[in-house]
Amino acid sequence: MTIHKEGYTTIALSLLFIFVLNAIIDYRFADVTWLRWAVYIASFALFITVLQFFRNPSRPFVTGGNLIICPADGKVVVIEETQENEYFKDKRLQVSIFMSPVNVHINRNPIAGVVKFFKYHPGKYLAAWNPKSSTENERTTVVVEHANGTPVLFRQIAGALARRIVWYVKEGDVVEQSKEFGFIKFGSRVDIFLPVGTKVNLELNQVVKGGITVLGELA
Repeated sequence: MTIHKEGYTTIALSLLFIFVLNAIIDYRFADVTWLRWAVYIASFALFITVLQFFRNPSRPFVTGGNLIICPADGKVVVIEETQENEYFKDKRLQVSIFMSPVNVHINRNPIAGVVKFFKYHPGKYLAAWNPKSSTENERTTVVVEHANGTPVLFRQIAGALARRIVWYVKEGDVVEQSKEFGFIKFGSRVDIFLPVGTKVNLELNQVVKGGITVLGELA
């Protein structure tokens, strides 16, 4: 397991904060043993939490044919037909994966193909499970066209804690399945919009792994 590049600055700032905090506690409360140890333990817990959030575990990524691979780690919170109004402007099958702060937050391409559309939207920071977060929160929209001509839309959505969405793709890029297309810092969500009638292998509340769990299959 390695640390993702998006975590370097945050980890460095966390270490600086921990160092300064512990130095102040040692200087001002040298005789209060219980307080010093409480701060030591809390500092260690904070550092481990930040470290695990930016972990980048080694995985045997899944690829192949018309398979659709889950774009993120987390729990499936939505599987339903809905109106997609930004790009398709018609009915689509929406699958949403909620990422808690303890999940790996790397986002991966669910299919291989060509990026036909990309747009970043500044916005609010509603809780990621709020239905309005799909249209009102900070988010990105990516549409990749598969080799068989089927376009798939996936959307990074910031949550109540997330304050930065990172993306690595642009229109015209040729992307590989299960390779990174972005990263969201702290709790968040990824939506994927598929043609109505697409075979989906997931169930609500199922825990999935990005780049590994097979979401479904394109017709």
